[in-house]
Amino acid sequence: MLEFKPVTKQEAPRLRRYYQTCEFGLCEYSVGTKLMWKAALHPAWAEIAGCLVVRNEIDGQVVFDYPVPGPEGDEDAALEAIENDCLERGIPPVISVVPECRAAKLLGRYPYVRVSDVRTWRDYVYYREDLQFFAGRRYSGQRNHINKFRSKWPDAQFRPLTAADAPVIEQFWQDYEAEFPKDSNAKAKNELELAKKMLKMTGKPYFFTGGMFDGEKLIALSLAEKCGDTLIIHIEKALYSYTGVYPALVQAFADAFGDGCQWINREDDAADKGLRTSKLQYGPARLAPKYRFDPQNELLNHVQAIPELKTERLTLSALTEADIPAYNALVLDADRNRWWGYDDVGGLGGPVEERSFFDVARRDFENRQAVNFAVRLDGKLIGEAVLYRFDCRGGAELGCRIDKAYAGNGYGTEAFAAVAEWGLYKIHLSRVVAKCYKENQASYKMLSACMRKKGEDDTFFYFEKLV
Repeated sequence: MLEFKPVTKQEAPRLRRYYQTCEFGLCEYSVGTKLMWKAALHPAWAEIAGCLVVRNEIDGQVVFDYPVPGPEGDEDAALEAIENDCLERGIPPVISVVPECRAAKLLGRYPYVRVSDVRTWRDYVYYREDLQFFAGRRYSGQRNHINKFRSKWPDAQFRPLTAADAPVIEQFWQDYEAEFPKDSNAKAKNELELAKKMLKMTGKPYFFTGGMFDGEKLIALSLAEKCGDTLIIHIEKALYSYTGVYPALVQAFADAFGDGCQWINREDDAADKGLRTSKLQYGPARLAPKYRFDPQNELLNHVQAIPELKTERLTLSALTEADIPAYNALVLDADRNRWWGYDDVGGLGGPVEERSFFDVARRDFENRQAVNFAVRLDGKLIGEAVLYRFDCRGGAELGCRIDKAYAGNGYGTEAFAAVAEWGLYKIHLSRVVAKCYKENQASYKMLSACMRKKGEDDTFFYFEKLV
């Protein structure tokens, strides 16, 4: 399994190596968002195949950012590592906040996938020149507000903020809280506390912080981060009593820090009506989508119930409660199952009970993670064939074991071939893979009769069967 480290302030420079050149343009692909919202996102990171891979845990569900490639990054290899990690953990490989420029890649990668793009989380992205100059009739409102602000506070000035401005920033928060609406909801209050913590990082080389001053008094501030050709605004706060200060701050900040950027991202509106109205009034060039990809497997899409398969001598069908004694004997035959490659007893995570293995098989199918076929000869269970490890890219792994009393008669080959054919031609897999221990000559012979050898390592021979 992959090893991830929590995102911390100390690790921020490592992440910035990727984010500083990232052209995705979304606020989630930035250090600021990961740090500010880490209590909600629980972000952790790893470097895989020259890419930054971030895993988040939101409301108890694991979701991954799209891999951010470095100079030699291999996005396909990083995605495959995510998928394999999810297979090992038994969780779906959800890729979230996918930028529009990578959506087609994932659509081509996953045969079955549910895609969502919620309006609430789209980022407001503006041309830098529009916010810097507010030129043209559509910005007459912003210009009027700025003119009124300048006429009332003609000496107001904007300047960058540094770590030495910590006392001034602290005073700003006291002034801001004095004007903060007392009936603000918990969400707004939480966001304010997070903003205050972020401003303590003023002076970090990867953040740009600036403020509007009325004499010595700080009346508005903003903190941003450059990622590729986008300036991402993480925080914008101003005293409500200074009418027109917000557009003045936006303009001054874009002029001071927008050099080299084509875009300014002012993040999403989080379904706040007031924020939505305000952000739209500034004339965004686009509302940048954030796609969520939930890959599906073939069982989810095509299999409502385990079917009955017939071969020349065998019937393959779902396990029943009547099979429990014979199934337990098959699973608990340690001498026979030394070649199975999986510890059924250890996999339970608890004591073995009469229904344990049957319930695991049933639950795996209910969750559409695997399908266990009972292999029957004249109605009697003599083995099982299991199609599992669905990779959401058209592949699955197949395993088969036959009771020792029936070994050597070709039943395993017959059952194995039947399930492989069903997977490829009935539920539309594009490949079925299998492996056997190198010492297991019987399985090697069986797999060689059904599939093409794909490779080997120190432990296994690998096989595959393609459509």
